[in-house]
Amino acid sequence: MAARMALLVALLALLGAALQTATQATPEPPHEKFAGDAACLSCHRDQGTSYVHTAHHLTSQSASKDSILGSFQERSNVLMIADPATATDNPGLYFKMEAKPNGFYQTAVAGWPGQLKTRTERMDVVIGSGVRGQSYLYWHGDRLYELPVSYWSDGGRWINSPGFKDGTMIFSRAVIPRCMECHATFVQARSPDPLGNQYDPASLVTGIACERCHGPGQAHIALHQAKRNATPVVSSPEAILNPAKFSRDRQVDLCALCHNGIRSEELVPAFSYVPGKSLDSYLHPNEGDLAAHPNVHGNQVGLLEKSRCYLSSPNMSCSTCHDVHHAERPAAAYSDRCLSCHRVESCGMSKTMGNKVAENCIDCHMPVEPTNAIISETAGQVIRPKMRNHWIKVYP
Repeated sequence: MAARMALLVALLALLGAALQTATQATPEPPHEKFAGDAACLSCHRDQGTSYVHTAHHLTSQSASKDSILGSFQERSNVLMIADPATATDNPGLYFKMEAKPNGFYQTAVAGWPGQLKTRTERMDVVIGSGVRGQSYLYWHGDRLYELPVSYWSDGGRWINSPGFKDGTMIFSRAVIPRCMECHATFVQARSPDPLGNQYDPASLVTGIACERCHGPGQAHIALHQAKRNATPVVSSPEAILNPAKFSRDRQVDLCALCHNGIRSEELVPAFSYVPGKSLDSYLHPNEGDLAAHPNVHGNQVGLLEKSRCYLSSPNMSCSTCHDVHHAERPAAAYSDRCLSCHRVESCGMSKTMGNKVAENCIDCHMPVEPTNAIISETAGQVIRPKMRNHWIKVYP
């Protein structure tokens, strides 16, 4: 009997340890304790009012006349792939973007003269700040899909959404949680399937809000309200996360959640990552040598970590150059960060260019390059974005 009891106790202990490990590995998203950006403004107005204009904050929005950058004016609102009016062997296809009283729509028209088929869906969510372009999502019940037409800022035109086959009218590309994780503050998935696209639409918090990096703010706000009201408060920390106080590795991990494009294999559900924790517990670490050029969404962190500047500077992080609370400066303006460590005379080009070389270190040592990972094929034309290589070095 005693042996059986001992075995039972041991089994319960093992089960308890397993449950504790599982709970630690897959923490519940703390979104229910979010206070919202507006609640931050009363004390952090300078950072908050500038942050709302950043690409991070604008990386997703509800669709509106202000958030959609593409034109709905006649002649500018049509993406012609192949004119159905002259179609012979292959069906024609064009897309028409329309603004209606109840929203903004994409309509695909395909077929031959007198045999046209159409499909219309509403633009519900805008993805992308517009620096390079935008894509659009639509809700079908509680399922989220990508629309076939995107907007390209270079030239101000409509294009096939990247990855969509030219000449097709596909409305069935599912938007998975890992995609939403980098373009929204939160959305509640209704399935643990990492390839699922079923969500609670009412839970969607667009853009990258303050609390994605600083953690939920309700306790922090309550603490300071109590202090203002002269309520006795037990000595405690600020009840908020401050990435500036993280170690260099944890600061970079916070950026790498979305800016290390090749890390996409999740170990836990999307939106589980807690700022200040090791990213290796959430996304599968990179294996093998990284590509030397921009990949997927830039792979800025992976390339930066290969740089001699980064390897030689224990305190260098993304925020050494980027102030996340403010809109990005023109690229050449970041030369002042280079010159905080490097002397103009050390640059080989200074012999021919003199002090003028100090005006733009960036374009030489972090060149803009086309990426092979995000490509749109539109009416026979290949369109690909250009991204700045974050491997800082001397290029040929």
